[in-house]
Amino acid sequence: MAHDALRTILPVAGWPEERARAVEITGGGDPVLPTPFRIGTAGAAALAATGLAASELWELRTGRRQEVAVDLRRTVASLRSGHYMKMNGASVSTERNKVVGVYPAKNGRWSYIHANFPNHREAALKVLGVPEERDAVRRAVASWDALELEEAIIAAKGAGGMARSMAEWAQHPQAAAIASLPLMEILKIGDSPRERLPESDRPLSGIRVLDLTRVLAGPTAARTLAEHGADVLKITAPHLPNIGYQEYDTGHGKLSAHLDLRYPRDLEILRGLVREADVFSQGYRPGTLGNRGLSPEELIKLRPGLVYISMCAFSHVGPWASRRGFDTVVQTVSGITTRQGELFPGAEPGPQFYPVSAIDYLTGYLMAFGAMAALARRAREGGSWLVRISLAQTGRWLVNLGEVPEATLRDVPKEIPPADIDRWSIESDTPIGRLRHLGPTVRLSETPPHWARPSVPLGHNPPEWPARAA
Repeated sequence: MAHDALRTILPVAGWPEERARAVEITGGGDPVLPTPFRIGTAGAAALAATGLAASELWELRTGRRQEVAVDLRRTVASLRSGHYMKMNGASVSTERNKVVGVYPAKNGRWSYIHANFPNHREAALKVLGVPEERDAVRRAVASWDALELEEAIIAAKGAGGMARSMAEWAQHPQAAAIASLPLMEILKIGDSPRERLPESDRPLSGIRVLDLTRVLAGPTAARTLAEHGADVLKITAPHLPNIGYQEYDTGHGKLSAHLDLRYPRDLEILRGLVREADVFSQGYRPGTLGNRGLSPEELIKLRPGLVYISMCAFSHVGPWASRRGFDTVVQTVSGITTRQGELFPGAEPGPQFYPVSAIDYLTGYLMAFGAMAALARRAREGGSWLVRISLAQTGRWLVNLGEVPEATLRDVPKEIPPADIDRWSIESDTPIGRLRHLGPTVRLSETPPHWARPSVPLGHNPPEWPARAA
């Protein structure tokens, strides 16, 4: 099944489906955790694609291909890798804000309030007219029509949504717009000379990646590029909200610097970094960075040959193209939480989230695959490239893989055995302590993936590139 899923990814890069046979996928099949969705199948396929892409780059450097292997159960653990971190021996809290959640609205409908970021929390609380108290939010939501509340929170620059069934989502104009798109696009957007990959000891050695993404999907993509040798520089700013623990989950292998793009001086520093970069990765809504002269069209003028990764919530087409969204929002509006709640009721009634952050991590792996495939094309034929994907496209792909038979969902364990997590974990010395975390999941025969740098706090490094690897 995982090989079949992999075959649906490979055409994005123009690869024949037969290439899927080059990957060894072990670890059984779904279900691994209690969800009807084929999260292990999807994860193994997406990570296998990254392994094949790294192998292709290695072949371009050396003339040799590598053997690629993925363990499906280990892949499922990677879809919630933040869950398994320990700092100085103590578990790292992944608790969400107390008002985040799904609440009953009028007429038997349900509304999801996304409130992890302070600005989104303030928007929702302002619309509801209540303080930051869960019971107050519950009472307020109960008086709203769920669709009207969804629109009011979005209009207030918040995030959230009405829980729909899959059948309802299929009839929505945004679902129709997404259905017109492939899983992901790799588009040539400019001409430039071929750029030969230098001889080195890792697939991405000498490749520089600017990571302007936040939360999970985009940072996971850059982390994946780092595990194959890329120099990754994460750019954020002190005023931007963040979820602290996630930076240690997705920060492996990266440098991290602060630049406030509201100021011309910092914007010009960033433009200087772009001139020496190979990959620029951003996760803002379509058109947002264009206001600062950071659109694909502008940046390939600065740096012909750039691979520009663009990720958003609901794609670049359709009535929701400019809407804020996250994995949990996409799950809610597209019917995933409704279906999960039907088969696995929670402590409280209503829609439920699946037990991992599948859409986020899957999107990150696919972004990394797209970036590496574009770098290979740049080496072969030259050009500047746009890699474009959305959380909703990934969610559609996951759902279209089908559900596991309900009979196999009885007595599915809620946790992966601790002994397995121990075998898959490694330790890193970070600036704030010793971090225990999952190691890379993909296995390559000649260049075992690893992170050359530990996770660091945001803004820990100066905004400059290290010397290129020889």
